[in-house]
Amino acid sequence: MFLWLAHFSNWLTGLNIFQYTTFRAVMAALTALAFSLMFGPWTIRRLTALKCGQAVRTDGPQTHLVKNGTPTMGGSLILTAITVSTLLWGNWANPYIWILLGVLLATGALGFYDDWRKVVYKDPNGVSAKFKMVWQSSVAVIAGLALFYLAANSANNILIVPFFKQIALPLGVAGFLVLSYLTIVGTSNAVNLTDGLDGLAAFPVVLVAAGLAIFAYVSGHYQFSQYLQLPYVAGANEVAIFCTAMCGACLGFLWFNAYPAQVFMGDVGALALGAALGTVAVIVRQEFVLVIMGGLFVVEAVSVMLQVGWYKKPKTHLPDGAHPPPLRTKRLERNPSRRPLLDYYHRLGIDRLEYPQNPLNLCRLNTFQTAFERAINLRRQSAPPYR
Repeated sequence: MFLWLAHFSNWLTGLNIFQYTTFRAVMAALTALAFSLMFGPWTIRRLTALKCGQAVRTDGPQTHLVKNGTPTMGGSLILTAITVSTLLWGNWANPYIWILLGVLLATGALGFYDDWRKVVYKDPNGVSAKFKMVWQSSVAVIAGLALFYLAANSANNILIVPFFKQIALPLGVAGFLVLSYLTIVGTSNAVNLTDGLDGLAAFPVVLVAAGLAIFAYVSGHYQFSQYLQLPYVAGANEVAIFCTAMCGACLGFLWFNAYPAQVFMGDVGALALGAALGTVAVIVRQEFVLVIMGGLFVVEAVSVMLQVGWYKKPKTHLPDGAHPPPLRTKRLERNPSRRPLLDYYHRLGIDRLEYPQNPLNLCRLNTFQTAFERAINLRRQSAPPYR
């Protein structure tokens, strides 16, 4: 919204600064951060008054029971901060802004309904997996069709493979839609699984969003994208504003989510943030890069799939003794943990990784992954510029 002030730069020279993407991106982050910090206490009070307490499964680890009743649905604060900041500092004429906000709010609505069922009906399982998948699939397909329609040339419909500069695979309509679907839905669920019960996804989201903001800014400038040999995506620089707003909103949320947590993100935040990250990766054509930067999300998602697969297969008898999951003598409970990797460390006795002492320990791995991915993409060599 503030971009229109740049049109009056002839009257007041200082207003010219509003046309610079870098300035608006920084201001978007600060605005979202200030919004989260300002309205965070009010949000927590309202959630507490509405009795929006976290429902904890009784078949999980006993250490989780102390979190029962802590306000959840704090992701609504994050989504509001992102939306307000993006509308204030973004270019309303840019279609990518509206696609991102649409994906964010649509998946946020699904998460809100899921959390609402958990809070009102005291059902820790929330909505059914089938309903959730249908909703996510619909959002992903609509977003994929819109992004394919906006593709200006064949460079926007290719698959970039990191480390191999000369490999750029054309996708076509079907390939683009399938890849977009897998990226958006997969990232949404992976972030939700990483967030689990404690809101562990906020800091990794900050790191990944910051990395994608750099890619968006570079991809949206023809000269920079040619020099670094990245695909040029016209208008993608405005996506950086959305990404920095996401960083600021999540950092503000972390102020209230740090131990002892006053509020949890809930599915309303985790599902929406994951889908938004996946959509940004599709826009800037960096789906594989997202897998590397979001390695923590991938590890958590894979650990859940392995655990579920283990529960469903026939059990074999193991010698008596203490075995970490899934190595157990008896059949385990049918409901797998929502953060199995962290619970695995806990049951192994690695106390320094236990959540109650420091919820950000496992996020350090994601920091190194993001920094490494930025470094290897600083200079792309041995390939002609994408046009």
